[in-house]
Amino acid sequence: MILEGKVWRYGDNIDTDVIIPARYLNTSDPQELAAHCMEDIDASFAANVRQGDIMVAGKNFGCGSSREHAPIAIQASGIACIIADSFARIFYRNAINIGLPIIELGKDAERIGSGDSVRVDLQAGIISNKTSGEEFKIQPLPGFIRDIAQAGGLINYVRGGKA
Repeated sequence: MILEGKVWRYGDNIDTDVIIPARYLNTSDPQELAAHCMEDIDASFAANVRQGDIMVAGKNFGCGSSREHAPIAIQASGIACIIADSFARIFYRNAINIGLPIIELGKDAERIGSGDSVRVDLQAGIISNKTSGEEFKIQPLPGFIRDIAQAGGLINYVRGGKA
């Protein structure tokens, strides 16, 4: 699976209340959640994100409550992949469950800037920053996690479906 897009860059400790504010949790409609994704930290995000874009963040992305709405809002907004220094464990698992690829890159995540063009080869385990020319070797997603992402989430995977 190869993903390619423009980078939306955020810092450390981006919690689920910032990703999707609690005032919007009265819906589970992915498109409605996407319309409010990141609005308290980046009012331009929802209107300008494009299908296939990539989110990059610092340490502990997705900390806070365990709400499943957060990765759903990000994925529904068009983000194809999240790269971060590190993730909160429950957010990590929730993202996998919906088929949203996430990559822990450690400190090298700091070397990817907002607006950069990035290519991610999940099978080969390579992130290419086309803007800076840098390449980062990552651990390829384990087969079953890659299969869940390609199926469009855990439910589709269990049912034997494809995305």
